[in-house]
Amino acid sequence: MEDPFRFADEWGPLKVLHLHRPSVGLKSVVVVDNIACGPAVGGVRMATDVGAEECFRLARAMSLKNAAAGLPHGGGKSVIAADPKMPPAQKQRLIRAFAAAIADVRDYVPGPDMGTDELAMGWIRDETGRAVGLPREIGGIPLDEIGATGFGLVAAIDEARRPIGLELAGARVVVQGFGAVGKHAARLLVERGAVLVGASDSHGAVLDADGLDVASLIALKEAGGRLADYGRGRKAARDAVIDMPCDIWIPAARPDVIRGDNVARLRTRLVAQGANIPCTEEAERALATAGVLVIPDFIANAGGVICAATEYQGGTQAMAFASIDEKIRANTRSVLAEVARTKALPRAAAVALAQRRIRAAMRTRRWDAPAD
Repeated sequence: MEDPFRFADEWGPLKVLHLHRPSVGLKSVVVVDNIACGPAVGGVRMATDVGAEECFRLARAMSLKNAAAGLPHGGGKSVIAADPKMPPAQKQRLIRAFAAAIADVRDYVPGPDMGTDELAMGWIRDETGRAVGLPREIGGIPLDEIGATGFGLVAAIDEARRPIGLELAGARVVVQGFGAVGKHAARLLVERGAVLVGASDSHGAVLDADGLDVASLIALKEAGGRLADYGRGRKAARDAVIDMPCDIWIPAARPDVIRGDNVARLRTRLVAQGANIPCTEEAERALATAGVLVIPDFIANAGGVICAATEYQGGTQAMAFASIDEKIRANTRSVLAEVARTKALPRAAAVALAQRRIRAAMRTRRWDAPAD
């Protein structure tokens, strides 16, 4: 029998829930990883192939992300095994059933993630009284709509480019996953003079060494189209973006897209992780050996959760953007300084930063204080 405690360590998880309601097709896992810093905030991911292991790993990433950002929140995550493109009425029923099932899990505050959005968070709050990333009409800051995560990703890139002598003007960019994170990051980088030379969605990729029109790609996606429908560039399989030479490579799709078996195909100077856990440890070590700088996910893509925390505390959109810029730039500089000082991998330096903050918070808790 598989060990149910194989993911347990001194940091968590605090609780794990497996939810099953056959009458509505609900199959879900919720992981509340660590709440030393405050109630856990983490997204609700909906996809057909999600499972418990992915949820555990994402919840831990949220604990590190929230701590590294200095937020008064711990980390959690939930996954729902279902097709996010199901009919809207069916999706609302499923989301509401999920929300009703977690109504008493008061130390977990859901937010949007892959397959869910601001409207879904509105349904969850209607059922439970708590959620972040809400529609603007009910007082939320719609983080996907305003591009909070992409905005923070660009702040991290702007700091990380400096020690490697990379100018944004003329920098070639590839985005894997042209969705809520990837499209905003591409737009903001192009506004700063960069050139988008490759992008992919779940159906395929479009490549053009002379540059893609970001505004046209965004309009195409928002109209429900596929990148393969774009009128210019070379069409290819979605993984072809791994082979496209560039200066900045942004994974903004699913976990483990860069692994030991394909990392050698990357030809870039900087990897800025817009997705959660997009690279395996083996791949990150290989990239470091090759001289490629990697900005870890929970440092680079914290813009969304910083925005969510600002909303939760009653702040404004302007306050959210200011906080994202300040926190992500400071943390990126701290991680890079530690890498320069110790020659550690960026992820190791980032994890150490976050764990120091979690450990300090745990000392204030009655039952969570770490052993000396």
